[in-house]
Amino acid sequence: MEQVIMNKLGYPILSTLIFLPVVGALLLIFINRSRELWIKWIALIFSTATFILSLPLFTHFDKTTYKMQFVERYEWIPAWNINYYLGIDGISVLLVLLTTLSSILCILISWNAIKIKIKEFYISILLTCGAIGGVFCSLDFFLFYIFWEAMLIPMYLIIGVWGGPNRIYATMKFILYTLIGSVLMLVGIIYLYLYAGNTFDILELMQKSYPYQVQFWLFWAFFSAFAVKVPMFPVHTWLPDAHTEAPTAGSVILAAILIKMGAYGFLRFSLPLFPEASKAMVPFIFVLSVIAIIYAGLVCLVQKDLKRLIAYSSVSHMGFVTLGIFALNSQGVEGGILQMINHGVVTGALFLCVGVIYERTHSRQIADYGGLATPMPVYATFFMVFTLAAVGFPGTNGFIGEFLIILGGFTANKWAGVLAATGVIIGAAYMLWLYQKVFFMKVNPKVINIPDMDAREIITLTPLVILVLWIGIYPVPFLDFMHPTVQHLLERVNAGGIQETTIAKTIMEVVK
Repeated sequence: MEQVIMNKLGYPILSTLIFLPVVGALLLIFINRSRELWIKWIALIFSTATFILSLPLFTHFDKTTYKMQFVERYEWIPAWNINYYLGIDGISVLLVLLTTLSSILCILISWNAIKIKIKEFYISILLTCGAIGGVFCSLDFFLFYIFWEAMLIPMYLIIGVWGGPNRIYATMKFILYTLIGSVLMLVGIIYLYLYAGNTFDILELMQKSYPYQVQFWLFWAFFSAFAVKVPMFPVHTWLPDAHTEAPTAGSVILAAILIKMGAYGFLRFSLPLFPEASKAMVPFIFVLSVIAIIYAGLVCLVQKDLKRLIAYSSVSHMGFVTLGIFALNSQGVEGGILQMINHGVVTGALFLCVGVIYERTHSRQIADYGGLATPMPVYATFFMVFTLAAVGFPGTNGFIGEFLIILGGFTANKWAGVLAATGVIIGAAYMLWLYQKVFFMKVNPKVINIPDMDAREIITLTPLVILVLWIGIYPVPFLDFMHPTVQHLLERVNAGGIQETTIAKTIMEVVK
């Protein structure tokens, strides 16, 4: 059966979304460094144009089918059967839209914050967002891997050049962790290519079945890359360091879209390509997810640095995502996908909020604030909305995502669901404690005369408030994107029924 729907828009929309930011970056190369305002406006125009051109994905997407849509396919390297092959489905469409929106927000929040090498900074932002968009659209493994690795170069520069005092350590840790995992995934891709008859076509590879032993080892090869990107416990330690040292825009990219690449990899590759191995690893993934949810939440309670607290909260929230994905039921998987979007919106917004006050005080220490609601009431209102969303307050986007994940997790394994629910309580504790320390209590003399948010900052954060309330009050339009794709995915994964398989039994089967 044909698995794709050819692009009916009349122009290559996915290629446009990937390469328009690249064109903007190339144009910036030829702009004189002294024309700083030109550089900023060109970057903003290209990112805004990319977002506007991505909106037809939302309005023209066929929500009744699981098939790939807006497909583009051209021969690239025929000798190796490599094609330039793009397409999106209900799993990737919202992630592409989130990527194009995040690009605008990163440029706006950096308008006055970046003082050195301004041209190079905006070039790096545009290239990073273009490459990440390519990851979510690729249907050829060779093309996917190029985008997967290409993203590392500008991200390396964003943290390493414009980061904090320990930026070199954080950057090297980020690169080493992600590179080691990616190399193992490359080995798995090459093995798949040779085993399946010399093809990198992802959809064609999904139509084939693989012996359990092959699935087992390939699952771990891909897991090494995706677990690091999520990041899952215990390979999560690069993320707090990277977030702490990165500039605000770098933290937004990391939180909003980059770490979603790992969860996306589980959905796009691990589950459909290696269904039996994925089912066998469910108990193991559940254990790691629950540890991440609780452990990272407890670590947040003792943090003194604003960005580091939000960074560890990302580890906890992404634990919910992996729990939902490997629940292998519609509530859990759809909740996991929706929570990927929610996390990108809320945590990205929280890092933007930290950037707002850091630009004024140049301090991230929680102890340096107090009573901030008095001089900055507008800022306090925005922060409260995102705080409530982060704790999963009903009526916000965080609630519906976590509710579906816990429901799916409880259906799959009661203990996993119960333990994950404790993470919601811990999350409420550290976020409300943070809000109390920063915005209430006695006004700190250091912030008594601090100016409130300006128009640019309000414009930057307003779309995220709209998304928080829209998804929280009426999530149906977003969930409708996922239904057919998730159902098709689960049919493939659960075709033989979910078997209770222990890790020890699985290893013995592979050894035999």
